[in-house]
Amino acid sequence: MRKFLFAVLVALIVPSANAKEYGNYDPKRLLTVSETPTGKKYGFDGAYFDQMLNDLSAHAKNYPPRFDTPQDQHRATQDVKALSGMLDILINVPTPNLELLARAGYVNSIGHNLNVPGAAEKANSIFLRLIAASPSNPRGNYLYGTFLAGVGKAKEALPYLEKALSVGVVDAAYAIGVAYLALGNKEQALKNLEDYKRRKPSDENAIKLIDAIRNGKIELKRSPS
Repeated sequence: MRKFLFAVLVALIVPSANAKEYGNYDPKRLLTVSETPTGKKYGFDGAYFDQMLNDLSAHAKNYPPRFDTPQDQHRATQDVKALSGMLDILINVPTPNLELLARAGYVNSIGHNLNVPGAAEKANSIFLRLIAASPSNPRGNYLYGTFLAGVGKAKEALPYLEKALSVGVVDAAYAIGVAYLALGNKEQALKNLEDYKRRKPSDENAIKLIDAIRNGKIELKRSPS
């Protein structure tokens, strides 16, 4: 089911051209140290982290990841491992920052797409912590729903995606449509994709996918999961 879901995404909405070159980063820059009258103060460079995360997302938020070269993919994989380890330190506290939990879950979901051992289990555990701490968290529900869909658990993904949509995450309507598509439910897939298109009428990805479904370019097979 995972192969079906992402085959649809890659074939219909991902440009055939090679991805932009993945950047060169130094994860050590994320941890900052400054001298204060009371001693050293440690910080975290969130802007640099987001720069790395945005680049990783552009190449590997879906499966299969897209990189110019195997060397780029290897470098990205090492960066994901480093980021995951650093975030472990920051979130393994009694009351972790919710945004850091969301980032950590997303980093590990990307790690799963890069075949990092144990990344899927780690992402799942972190997302569950985030949802437990903030059940209506918009980003948490959306990221967890898309993660579940990406690992072939479309049925389990739907409640989280629907929650995300109910609290204002417009992109969740598209993800719900794709989840129903993975489940072989053409009617619900089209209903949600059309809903998304009404909200974002200029999104060509949705237009292409809707057209493909309506014109029988995608073979739908019912799945129990």
